[in-house]
Order: sequence, then structure tokens, then C-alpha cells
Amino acid sequence: MAEEKRSKPLAAAPIDLAAPSLESVFQRHAGVVYRAAYRVTGNAADSEDVLQTVFLRLARRSLPEVESMESYLYRAGVNAALDLMRSRQASPGVPLEEMEPAVLEDSSLSPDRAHTASELREWLRATVARLSPRAAEIFALRFYEDRDNGEIARLIGTTEGTVAVTLHRTRERIHKEFLAYTRGQS
Repeated sequence: MAEEKRSKPLAAAPIDLAAPSLESVFQRHAGVVYRAAYRVTGNAADSEDVLQTVFLRLARRSLPEVESMESYLYRAGVNAALDLMRSRQASPGVPLEEMEPAVLEDSSLSPDRAHTASELREWLRATVARLSPRAAEIFALRFYEDRDNGEIARLIGTTEGTVAVTLHRTRERIHKEFLAYTRGQS
């Protein structure tokens, strides 16, 4: 009986030739994921980590059947970047790259203003990372990606009204936290 089972050839699962391969999806959409992550993290190494995380997750399971793979992967990149930022807040550490002198993003700024701008960018990234995942995603799409409310609503599957209300509440919260932050700086 056991020999009977061994002698039967295993049937191969049918291959869907129309389905894209992970490699082709990576080649086509890696830039989208990387840029989304970079806008959230502000760091090339972290963005590469996020890119790797997103595609490793896809490799562990089958590619999802979604209406827009680009939108799906963009959201995955933003969410993975926010997860990374949140994990850093739970156990803060200073990466070696941040210990080295940074190249000024705007050479017209004086060193003290460039330093202040850098601190504010880091403060904003940390603040966005503390938001709920949905609010952080909507905020990132609107202010990091410059997407309009209608486009954001389509990307995340909600209404423009929900996007507008979420953005309003998020901006109010960030404004209050900014006022508290600047009072603590004086």
C-alpha cells in the first residue's frame, strides 16, 4: 500500500502564465516603494530596508490580486516605513550614519537654520509615526506625496469626506504637539 502511494507521480499545480512574477513586480515597482519609504523615513538605508521588507513579505506569500499593484505596493511601503519609525521610538538608538556630519539639503541655509530644519524634519517624522496607522498613511499621502483627497480616498478605499476629516484632525493634533515642542525648546 505504501509502495502504491510512492509510485504515483505528484501532480504539479497549474501555473498561471498571465500572473506577473515577483521579479517583474519588483523591477516595475521597486522605485515606488523606495520613494514612499524615503519620504517617511528621510533615510536611504532605512528606505532600502523597507523595500526589502515589503518584497520579502510578498515572497513569503503569493502576489495579491489587486486592482492597482502600484497603489498596493505604495501603501505597503508607507506602512512598513511607519512601522520602522514606530519601532525606533520604542527603542531609540542613533544609527552611525547620523553621527557623521550630514550634507545640507539646502546650501542657502545658514548652519544653525539647517540644523533647526533637520530637527524639525525629525520631529515631524517621529510625530507622524505616533499617529494611528490610517491617519499616518493619509497624512503621508497628502503631505509627503502631494496626493489630493479624491486620489487618497481611492487609494485607501474610503470617502473624500473621511480623508478630509482625518486630515483636519491630524493637522490639529500635529499643530498642538508642535506648539508644545516649541515651548519646550525655548
